[in-house]
Amino acid sequence: MASKSKKSKVFSALEVANICGVVNQTAINWIKAGHLKAYTTPGGQFRVTPEDLAEFLKSRGSEIPEVLVEALNEVKSPKTKSMIIVDDDKGLNSVIKMYLEKNFEGIKIFQAYDGFEAGTLMAKEKPGLVILDLDLPGVDGFSLCKKLKSDSMFENPYIVVVTALKDSDISDRVTDLGCNYFLTKPLSMEKIGAIVNQWYTM
Repeated sequence: MASKSKKSKVFSALEVANICGVVNQTAINWIKAGHLKAYTTPGGQFRVTPEDLAEFLKSRGSEIPEVLVEALNEVKSPKTKSMIIVDDDKGLNSVIKMYLEKNFEGIKIFQAYDGFEAGTLMAKEKPGLVILDLDLPGVDGFSLCKKLKSDSMFENPYIVVVTALKDSDISDRVTDLGCNYFLTKPLSMEKIGAIVNQWYTM
């Protein structure tokens, strides 16, 4: 299930070594000896938060490198991400919005109910993720998907196509247009949450 908390930047042992100007094994030895706080991923890899690395460097009287200062600033002031839900089914559009607002903090969510409105909002706001219905009044979802992926003005958003259309070639068509995920209706909110979480923590 998608987490409501924004994941902050964490460093691997190798990244810690590079930041501190030592070899990878030295960073691992610091962690294993308990000098540097770290946690272990399910795969057995060490991860160190910017705060813990900064505390470790301060305790040794070392200067805080610029890359670590930037990571600390990002933790204090995480960037707000934005997305847009484009679906002419206003009820479903609102259900998706409410679900995502409940499960995520720090995402600004726009809504559009036809292709023309969506195009205007996307040009103005440049959302990083688009949940895009294909069967829209005005400009259809296929045209929007192509435009969003081919025009650099939109900064290559993450596109999740959703549709109730049953044509067997739709998945291949939108994949060729550059969409990142293809979902069929009725939608699973948990699946949408997992996809948004993957994008949100990138």
